[in-house]
Amino acid sequence: MSEKILSTDEKALSVNLDETKYGTFAEIGAGQEVVRHFFQVGATAGTVAKSMSAYDMKFSDEIYGNCDRYVSRQRVVQMLEHEYSLLEERLRDTRGERSTFFAFSNTVAAQSFRGGRDCHGWLGIRFQLTPQAAPSDIILHVRLLDETNLQQQDALGIIGVNLVYGAFFYRDNPREFIQSLSDNLGHDRIEVDMIQFLGAGFEEVDNRILSLMLVQEGLTKSALFNTEGKVSQPAEAFYKKAILVERGSFQPVNNVHIDMLRCAKERFCKLEDVDESEVCVLFELNLASIGDGKEIDLSDFLSRVDTITALGHHVLISNYLEYYRLSSYLRTWTKKSLGIVLGLSNMADIFQEAYYENLGGGILEAFGRLFKQNVKLYVYPMTHASFKKYQEIRRIPEDDAPLQLESLQGVPVITATSYRPATHLKPLYQYVMEHDFIESMDNFDPNCLDVVSRDIISKITHRDQDWEKDVPAEVAEIIKTRKLWGYSD
Repeated sequence: MSEKILSTDEKALSVNLDETKYGTFAEIGAGQEVVRHFFQVGATAGTVAKSMSAYDMKFSDEIYGNCDRYVSRQRVVQMLEHEYSLLEERLRDTRGERSTFFAFSNTVAAQSFRGGRDCHGWLGIRFQLTPQAAPSDIILHVRLLDETNLQQQDALGIIGVNLVYGAFFYRDNPREFIQSLSDNLGHDRIEVDMIQFLGAGFEEVDNRILSLMLVQEGLTKSALFNTEGKVSQPAEAFYKKAILVERGSFQPVNNVHIDMLRCAKERFCKLEDVDESEVCVLFELNLASIGDGKEIDLSDFLSRVDTITALGHHVLISNYLEYYRLSSYLRTWTKKSLGIVLGLSNMADIFQEAYYENLGGGILEAFGRLFKQNVKLYVYPMTHASFKKYQEIRRIPEDDAPLQLESLQGVPVITATSYRPATHLKPLYQYVMEHDFIESMDNFDPNCLDVVSRDIISKITHRDQDWEKDVPAEVAEIIKTRKLWGYSD
């Protein structure tokens, strides 16, 4: 992007002065804050064909049709379809040859005078790339982070103008478009947690990569893909669901990941408020596990997503390094039980005080945040050799974490029950164990204990066909068909 960032009014005026752009604004909730900018800068007659708002539900339904939820993707798409079709129907003959038509819509739940609501909205623009061309769509879901209604209205107006301007001037550069969404806003006032480019001209755009860019550029801390591998909105996937989440690098997802999930789910579904048919299973890829900053191998990233969704699971990309931040994020969407699946080494990391130096209350504050709302850790065991390797990597003195082996299913392992943290943390560990915040899994498959992702990649690149037994059949098929991670016939 250029160093100079245009103001919101400068962006609106640039659109107004372009005689080829002509369209409609339809806004529900938080006032008509986007079109206001286009009116106040002047020269609006050359850009705005109509501006409207239908706040009353009956009026809204009569215009756009019925929908289950008024602040939803369904509603904003209905609005775009209706308004754009009217433009074409009424103006195609008079100015279709010289204008690129557009319809901008939003439906928003901003802060009410009572307060306490989840403030969010859907914004979209349907527009032509050239006169008489088939239309394209850009759709966003945003969360409004300001505290007052007036501040949220202001933020909505700014990001709406950024969306309209970006659609016309940055559409060929997705990263520049995403960066421009926070112009004149920063990252503290609004969060963009879903984005889609759809339709003519965007056939080659992969919306999963756009979602990754949202996380990279700081517009959101997370992005979600559904079981079909498509970009999804967390409220739609997590609403009133019990959630079971497993964190990993999943390069590739393998039998030990699946066994960890199976073991945890068997225990998780026995909880009182958990209905197995409504459990949302989630694999989480932390941004740190797939690259540093913007230096991410996009093909490798998509390969990990595709192999997970092939197994019928959601994928969450997040920038939440600490587990308490991950649990707090998921608590935004549901109050039902939350289970976190992790290996013993990951649990041992949680008891490393160095991770909490940025918290005033240190490890005690972190644990208070992690376990305060119906959260449980399900911990998968490790062999003695694997845990020793972990200690060497983390440079943990054995005196601080003495190894105590436990024999389960004929295999000597270290479990959450036999694990011992540093001496001064033992009372804390005893407390979380006695209150069932941590559960040790003993229903594991012994054959999975020695499966290691990096060993699988090595076998694939060295054409050792033994790798196939370490991954689910669906994953093996994708790796071979698409020749992932260096596979060769």
